[in-house]
Amino acid sequence: MTDEGPTQRGYGRVLLKLGGEMFGGGGVGIDPDVVGTVARQIAEIVADGVEVAIVIGGGNFFRGAELQQRGMERARGDYMAMLGTVMNCLALQDFLEREHGIDTRVMTAITMGQVAEPYIPRRAMRHMEKGRVVIFGAGTGMPYFSTDTTAAQRALEIGCEVVLMAKAVDGVYTADPKTTPDAKLFDRITHREVLERGLKVADATAFSLCMDNHMPILVFNLLQEGNIARAVNGEKIGTLVSTPATAPA
Repeated sequence: MTDEGPTQRGYGRVLLKLGGEMFGGGGVGIDPDVVGTVARQIAEIVADGVEVAIVIGGGNFFRGAELQQRGMERARGDYMAMLGTVMNCLALQDFLEREHGIDTRVMTAITMGQVAEPYIPRRAMRHMEKGRVVIFGAGTGMPYFSTDTTAAQRALEIGCEVVLMAKAVDGVYTADPKTTPDAKLFDRITHREVLERGLKVADATAFSLCMDNHMPILVFNLLQEGNIARAVNGEKIGTLVSTPATAPA
């Protein structure tokens, strides 16, 4: 596994992490316009022969930590959030198949045979080799783990070259650009620096897992049309988070 960035031709197998809150267009539920835009960008890279796996959050429906703050037992809240991710997976599957004719498979960490396959790593890899888009739902299937961590784990297990972390901002900043107008955007940064600076671009567990296994993370803005293709093709975009292989773990 190398994390020095893409080859000249770009990445061949990627894990795309999508935030559920974007699927809701800032509200509760699913915004078909947003899902349609995301599906169109994914179809573009599939047409170029890129093998694509996707992890989607469920923040447009439920967040276990937020439900806990309102008195709900955390594990139960997390399971509710996992079910929300599956609804997002099915929505994206519908747009990819109906509008773009792309074969997809939804695989879930919680068994629900009528709507999805169980997550089996070798089967997921075989689907991707056949040109199918694999969409992972229900997180890791365990409470207390975020979908960011799911993305890192799945990417490592199925042999992806990079985690493409799609956000509503241009990349990793020195501070939250929404509250700190003069925050600076990093072109590159190490996993360790992200953790030591406490930058809240993603779950710390996900960054630690990627750091320990030299899995690069590319953080970029999903809301700009064509950015998924630019990220996959190795164009200079967003922030590349990596750990040089010679650096101490």
